[in-house]
Amino acid sequence: MRDPDAPRLPSSPGFWRSPLRGPWFTSVLGLVLLAGITVLFVTGLLSYAAYNPGLSPVNDKTPDKGILGFYLFPWPTNPHWLYRLDQGVHVTLGITLIPVLLAKLWSVVPRLFALPPARSLTHALERISLLLLVGGALFEFVTGVLNVQLDYVFPGSFYRLHFYGAWVFFAAFVAHALLKTPTALRNLRHLREESNDLVSPRPAEPTVSRRGALWFVGGGSLLLFATTVGRSFDGPLRRAALLAPHGGGDPGTGPNGFQINKTAAYAGIDAAETAEDAWRLVVTGRTGTVRLRREELLRLPLHSAALPIACVEGWSTSDQWWRGVRLRDLAALVGYDDPPDLFVESLQRSGAFRKAALRANQVADPRSLLALYVNGEELSPDHGHPARIIVPAAPGVLNTKWVARMTFGDL
Repeated sequence: MRDPDAPRLPSSPGFWRSPLRGPWFTSVLGLVLLAGITVLFVTGLLSYAAYNPGLSPVNDKTPDKGILGFYLFPWPTNPHWLYRLDQGVHVTLGITLIPVLLAKLWSVVPRLFALPPARSLTHALERISLLLLVGGALFEFVTGVLNVQLDYVFPGSFYRLHFYGAWVFFAAFVAHALLKTPTALRNLRHLREESNDLVSPRPAEPTVSRRGALWFVGGGSLLLFATTVGRSFDGPLRRAALLAPHGGGDPGTGPNGFQINKTAAYAGIDAAETAEDAWRLVVTGRTGTVRLRREELLRLPLHSAALPIACVEGWSTSDQWWRGVRLRDLAALVGYDDPPDLFVESLQRSGAFRKAALRANQVADPRSLLALYVNGEELSPDHGHPARIIVPAAPGVLNTKWVARMTFGDL
């Protein structure tokens, strides 16, 4: 039966009775999040830079960003697995930290209801940062998880929402960390709990120790890690990634049997458009425009490169063996000895990245290809037949499939 003397309001200190709550337990979780979220923010900024947002509006899905969208640097092509590593860490770590985040929010929930709202200026700043931190964390993690599952149920562009949300969240995170990290370190140095607003004055009978609770949280994170990390690898690990970003469609087996995001059918690609007698590649540059049939492309010098595909959703493939015409050779066809920037358009008629821009350093890399073959076989329709872009270290969406037009020149 309910204790008649028990507080009935969440603002009452005795309302929250779990004996697990306390400064030491909260501090451990907070320091884990301090390290993890810092890595998430840095890898997120690097992912933003990988799109070369300062190159062309088509690459940047965050208009009117002002000083928040400062451009870091032209994205390099070496090492060729750079984006695969960055985004794999970003998504896998984000999913792994979910149990830690939920446990941390549970551990401080009494503070969300504490009265008076502000006892001092420092306390007011802490409460404001906490509210922004909780709201921002939930928003970023929820939208991130939905995005990696390709489940776009939220209104507006994911890129824009996640970008602005990240800055709000991280600003609150930094403010909260500056205010609370010294206290957290002091709490970790003392195993005996101090009395504070997280320690219940009427604790219930314990059913598990604080260390046991931390093991439980860690086990949940380990389980999510094990069911996510495999999408960055091939073989049994990929099949074990039950909760991971899944890409789209079944790639099947054989030389074209590796991960895809959008199928040709999903993108609305008509087989009649890609037929040998219909498809032409339009290449424009300083000396004019040339139109090339596939058989004419095959008469140009062909080169090979072993490169992965890595997507913002966190999944990636191992290195695939691509063969086609170097982008810098196509630039030379239209008058450029030194390769310039490149604007690429797809047969796909809609979608955020049916057009993409590549920087001159990406075009100049000898491994950057207009690929016609993969693993010794013609590209399948789902992998971009009759021709697709493949560039080392570039996000998957910039490796345009079903290429129709290429325009060389400063962007």
